[in-house]
Amino acid sequence: MAENTNSGEGNPFHRQKNREEMKKQLISFALMILFTIIAFVIVTTDMMKEMYVIPVLLILAIVQVAFQLYYFMHLKDKGHEFASVMIYGGVWAAALTLAGLGVITWW
Repeated sequence: MAENTNSGEGNPFHRQKNREEMKKQLISFALMILFTIIAFVIVTTDMMKEMYVIPVLLILAIVQVAFQLYYFMHLKDKGHEFASVMIYGGVWAAALTLAGLGVITWW
């Protein structure tokens, strides 16, 4: 019979690797919650000039998207090259579209 590979008595290397991966995901999740709270506080209080609010919120959003892609969608792992290329291609196409619309609109 085949060995039970789902038991908790697996290879210590894999257990350590899984533990480290879970730690990274929890830290990433906590940072995303913190960034969300920071964004909420910035918007609800007038602690920042209105001119700086939108750029700061965009930076926080970009950082959260990066955390989502790399840690929760596992794009940093091996074997996810096709998904990475497709997502980055979509981001590139969206950026080109927005740049084109911006040039058409404000030129």
